[in-house]
Amino acid sequence: MATQAASGPGADAHLRLGLVGNGNRGVIAQRASIDDGNATVVAVADPHPRAQDRARERFGADVAVGSDLGVLLGADLDAAFVTSLDHQHADHVVALLEAGVDVFVDKPMATTVADADRMLATARSTESRLYVGHNMRHMPVIRLMRDLVLQGRIGQVKAVWCRYFVGDGGDRFFKDWHAERANVNTLLLQKGAHDIDVIHWLAGGYTRRVSAMGGLTVYGDVTSRMDRTGQVVTEWLDREKNWPPLAQEGLNPVVDVEDISMMTMRLDNGVFATYSECHYTPDYWRNYTIIGTEGRIENFGLGHDGVVRLWNRRTEYNAEGDEQFPIPDVEGGHHGADPALLSEFLDFVRTGAPTATSPVAAREAVAAGATAAESMRGDSGALDVPELDPALRAYFENGQRQPG
Repeated sequence: MATQAASGPGADAHLRLGLVGNGNRGVIAQRASIDDGNATVVAVADPHPRAQDRARERFGADVAVGSDLGVLLGADLDAAFVTSLDHQHADHVVALLEAGVDVFVDKPMATTVADADRMLATARSTESRLYVGHNMRHMPVIRLMRDLVLQGRIGQVKAVWCRYFVGDGGDRFFKDWHAERANVNTLLLQKGAHDIDVIHWLAGGYTRRVSAMGGLTVYGDVTSRMDRTGQVVTEWLDREKNWPPLAQEGLNPVVDVEDISMMTMRLDNGVFATYSECHYTPDYWRNYTIIGTEGRIENFGLGHDGVVRLWNRRTEYNAEGDEQFPIPDVEGGHHGADPALLSEFLDFVRTGAPTATSPVAAREAVAAGATAAESMRGDSGALDVPELDPALRAYFENGQRQPG
């Protein structure tokens, strides 16, 4: 559901921006300021010297650079981007919100339900704006499928299945901090937060009961390890050289997250869903299947070279579907999702404009993923997903404004 916040500094206001964590995703702060043309990144916090050097290269010699959050808290910011390590999100976000700074936090918003709820509670008590970077809500393929659902083309949604083939998972998630539970809890949350949120969005509900299975089935057998502190993924990513998966070299010294995982969900509106991810497939893409009372839709590909197919007639095998819908071609990162996301955030800061993303939905993705990890690392039994405080839900559903 779109949200509407109270008015901000104004549609034409120049924004002073900060950045916490100048690693691989830190570039979104640069993209936001360049694309907007009326916003400037004035302060960057990151403890690593190479990241600090990158900050000066990206944002100019005048940018204030420091090793901790203090450099942002003293910079008179309007808003800040938090792209630090996942388990650090909550502390960084809470400190900024308490300082009166509006915050964009990259997904997942947190690694535990408690931290996600703490962030929501702080946003409510301070009335500083909170925005979570679930950019897939802006991806053309997701918008296309959701439009078909809302048009009633498959009747009432009853099931959503998602398979995520993470073809470069060994490079992106097993050679740095992502490989450690202490930093991410689980890749089922780190990567799956996107897809769980999309499943919820397409199905029109939130997960209330979940079970999961998974394990470290391939990368735990790779003995070549390396400390890559301070580096970013572009410095070691090589899709051709690093194949097959057991030929990988230089994995993170600690690897204790699962490289394959599967979860089953029951939503509050009766929809059933599944999500599966594998980090050693040869191909890289996501496949969604949405099944309703009058048909189903499924995507083949994610960008403009792909298609969404619809089946709504009784048949046996029909590979092409009864109808096909080309995926729109939109420029920008993540098939055009990133520019739309960043523009939406800055508009939200300036005017409280409606957003396609939702902090409550982001929390529900964390709650489902974290609870699934608990099931996966236990006996795989079904567990109830913790409910959100109704007062917090009401605040965010009222557009981050106090009711009444």
